[in-house]
Amino acid sequence: MAASASSFAANNFLQPINSTRSIDNNNNKTLLGNQLKDSSFFLGSAKKLYMKKPFSSQKSKSRSNDVFAVSEVVKNKKLNTDSSLSNLLITKDEGLELYEDMVLGRAFEDMCAQMYYRGKMFGFVHLYNGQEAVSTGFIKLLKKEDSVVSTYRDHVHALSKGVPARQVMSELFGKTTGCCRGQGGSMHMFSKEHNVLGGFAFIGEGIPVATGAAFTSKYRREVMKEADCDHVTMAFFGDGTCNNGQFFECLNMAALWKLPIIFVVENNLWAIGMSHLRSTSDPEIWKKGPAFGMPGVHVDGMDVLKVREVAKEAVARARRGDGPTLVECETYRFRGHSLADPDELRDPAEKNHYAARDPISALKKYMFENNLASEAELKAIDKKIDELVEEAVEFADESPHPVRSQLLENVFADPKGFGIGPDGRYRCEDPKFTEGTAHV
Repeated sequence: MAASASSFAANNFLQPINSTRSIDNNNNKTLLGNQLKDSSFFLGSAKKLYMKKPFSSQKSKSRSNDVFAVSEVVKNKKLNTDSSLSNLLITKDEGLELYEDMVLGRAFEDMCAQMYYRGKMFGFVHLYNGQEAVSTGFIKLLKKEDSVVSTYRDHVHALSKGVPARQVMSELFGKTTGCCRGQGGSMHMFSKEHNVLGGFAFIGEGIPVATGAAFTSKYRREVMKEADCDHVTMAFFGDGTCNNGQFFECLNMAALWKLPIIFVVENNLWAIGMSHLRSTSDPEIWKKGPAFGMPGVHVDGMDVLKVREVAKEAVARARRGDGPTLVECETYRFRGHSLADPDELRDPAEKNHYAARDPISALKKYMFENNLASEAELKAIDKKIDELVEEAVEFADESPHPVRSQLLENVFADPKGFGIGPDGRYRCEDPKFTEGTAHV
């Protein structure tokens, strides 16, 4: 079901996308360089990068009017100095909540970098700096009963969903006070209490889980007749995942069954060291939504207000029972793929371009310009968050490591960790089980 006048088109923040690409008819190539002035374009890494389009047609050069993108929301509002608050995109309380959540995500990740280099964390640690507008813009609209499924870049998603910073930090430290008792680590944040259904180390792993969670909500409402079960699920994943089979299979399943799920693509333009433009035949991921009968939306993922407007409509559609939405958020990570990545592959000009569009600075500017907050109020939030993150580190550092007997817990159905035999007895109770392995 493509977006219609009754859904995304009805939202005056959304306008049909007009393609910014220019086609060179002589060599039938799409020029992808020198687009830094157009923040809505997929920038990629190389100014001299060309993409061949051997079967380009007039129809393919124009985007479907049934698919919508977010325009310059703040500019289009044309706020006057005497405008009432009802014309603003957010209230003061909403703005402060968004700012606090984004600052928490940034400060937490900066602290993670410090702790990693001090040897407090091990393995791969993937930070979210620069992408805060996506997590905050979407997740802060959810209820506690709604579910979030993340990736290996999952710390900030967990924080936005309400998992306490001390639990997330403790998990990164591998301590028993972590949200997974120290057994998950950086890439596997999980919280049953907050319906964070996990970070997943392999790309695409979480999408089927999220689809299953959305099916559960629909089943409870329609089969179990739980009329108040309007829970929705958000699946977060990156641009590199969108060429994987699970992505397409779950789009099809979600559209077929009209599941209450929002597929959120955090397109930061790079899959580790591979430019999105070099690995994808059509880099505009949002187009894959209408191909499966659901709305496809592209939004500036560096602007939390634009993200939030799209998220509100997508969540409302899911709660109404109108089915899934695919939202592509064009964003950027300010650090390397992980803290082990020297980040030498991306063009410095590209990194500087996005650094100048810092989502936290953009929200701060909007709030000042519209008298939603004073500098003192935002500084108070900054101080509060710094203290919160410092306390989380102290708590994690002082917490105990898991005992050795915990190592095999939650691995096998047998809580003792060695499995159950055909006779229904614990294998470890068989006298021959440890025969020849007494030294282990």
